[in-house]
Amino acid sequence: MSFMSAPRTIASSSRSLQIILRPKRGSIYRAPIDRSQRLSVSRTFATEAKFDPEAIERDTDEVDVCIVGGGPAGLCAAIRLKQLEAEKGGDELRVVVLEKGAEVGAHILSGAVIQTKALDELIPDWKEKGAPLNQPSDEGSMRFLTAKSSFPMPHPPQMSNKGNYIVSLSRLTAWLGEQAEALGVEVYPGFAGARVLYTEDGTGVKGVCTGDVGLGKDGQPKDSFEPGMEFHAKVTLFAEGAHGSLSKQVQQKFNLRDGKDPQTYGLGIKEVWKVRDEVYEPGKVVHTLGWPLDFKTYGGSWLYHMEDNMVSLGLVVGLDYQNPYLSPYREFQRMKHHPFFANILEGGERIAYGARALNEGGFQSIPKLHFPGGALIGCSAGFLNVPKIKGTHNAMKSGMLAAEAAFKQLRPEEEAVAESISESSAVNMSGYEDAIKDSWVWSELKEVRNLRPSFHNPLGLWGGMAYSGLDSMFLKGRVPWTFHHPTEDYAATKRASECEPIDYPAPDGKLSFDILTSVSLTGTNHAEGQPSHLKLPDEQGARERHTAANVGEYAGLLGRACPAAVYEYTDAEGADADAEGKKFVINSQNCIHCKTCSIKTPTQDITWTVPEGGGGPKYSIT
Repeated sequence: MSFMSAPRTIASSSRSLQIILRPKRGSIYRAPIDRSQRLSVSRTFATEAKFDPEAIERDTDEVDVCIVGGGPAGLCAAIRLKQLEAEKGGDELRVVVLEKGAEVGAHILSGAVIQTKALDELIPDWKEKGAPLNQPSDEGSMRFLTAKSSFPMPHPPQMSNKGNYIVSLSRLTAWLGEQAEALGVEVYPGFAGARVLYTEDGTGVKGVCTGDVGLGKDGQPKDSFEPGMEFHAKVTLFAEGAHGSLSKQVQQKFNLRDGKDPQTYGLGIKEVWKVRDEVYEPGKVVHTLGWPLDFKTYGGSWLYHMEDNMVSLGLVVGLDYQNPYLSPYREFQRMKHHPFFANILEGGERIAYGARALNEGGFQSIPKLHFPGGALIGCSAGFLNVPKIKGTHNAMKSGMLAAEAAFKQLRPEEEAVAESISESSAVNMSGYEDAIKDSWVWSELKEVRNLRPSFHNPLGLWGGMAYSGLDSMFLKGRVPWTFHHPTEDYAATKRASECEPIDYPAPDGKLSFDILTSVSLTGTNHAEGQPSHLKLPDEQGARERHTAANVGEYAGLLGRACPAAVYEYTDAEGADADAEGKKFVINSQNCIHCKTCSIKTPTQDITWTVPEGGGGPKYSIT
């Protein structure tokens, strides 16, 4: 691939270092800075009480559209903008995509069975252009699992997979990146959007600032320090995926969630295996409900037969689960010992692992989609169709519609519109929200709006299955009522004193594995010595208060909820203990960017922020 991912520092015989300056059109320009000057700068910072990133004079670049996130939504927005430019003509439109992964697609994780509806609209000749959609899926089926058996279930029409493809979404995203770059989009992997930039009067968004590089664990600049760069844009589109750090900020600042249900989430844990010829059924798609989860816990599994003897399997656990002793990771590991899965996996080879939080709120939880100067697209807004377990097609379409709305504002045909833009401090993207509500995305999500929230009932799984079956088969959303999500996921957690511990079997190293062995398959890497991107409040006693509450009341929930062994509450004595005889340890180098911690922590005092650009997992076949 030809994506630009210029190294942060480049050694030379003169030992000069480099710092990002203003990029030329289509490239990042880096001018050398003498090492003695660099050391002088870092020593100046070191003499100050505390490094203040707001006080740094940063290089800036002016662009038309800045897209934060190089996933399907962001790349489809970029492609559509360039298509419109080619169709309509006019001056060159600068479109920049900032992607925190080291490569485009590196942080993309999904099932994934993809519906090609949006791709067909965007790139009708995608087959001729080599899109990596090679394995058509069958119709699909559903099964209900007990501890030892499985039974067929009715297959709702919304879950039909006829005409869909089983794909590596990571590879598909990389291909979309190539298409975008070929059209003139500036794609910058390894550049994490770290801070929202607002207009001078604070009423709109004017772009983002990328993260600083070369800070030590204490937050002070090291010799290798390079300040982040500001991208000033007429339109900023946030395409960060579920629970994005900047998307959360703009939703709060502009009250985009007013009058909306809380967003709820599931944690999807996934593996890819290469299996024996005799059990491989290319194109087969199966979804399950039931075991290993109890009737109070929402969730289910999937099994997709991909190309080349590979199968994707995973478990989604609703993060509104009640029992703090539950471990989604260990539930998944024991699930693989069920005869339905074991018969397929035995004798195979596990080749990939990953995990990611998924939006489950659906129609009721979609926020206001626009704000002065920009919009939320893809999973930043929450367009996952939970019953389908598909959101990529909706994310792609949202990016396309946002691009069309932005283009109308940036290249207006009416003089009155042009004058209103020139006089305004921020572009009005309200046309995007109108377009979404007139699209098949809106009608699709409205039809299934009651299925996921129907599981919020005293009968749990049984009540939810009964209503969902009736609605999906017969009512199809044509009812005057709308069920709601009563609370945030973290608030559903019960105290440990109200729950029973769960005894999980030890991994056997053949079908089930310890968590660190799994994390080693993700390719996760973070630059050594950087500050933790998992933040407790910057105030005295925060660590002690967190430990006292989360250990004393919730039995150290984070140690089980995290699918990457990031959090530990280790035994400690005296001054080494934070509280409750425990020391709270954050192994941020293990983080696979699933965001579960900031969603599920009962005390809501963990904030996920972006690490240095390029850090995190490196998915390729997932």
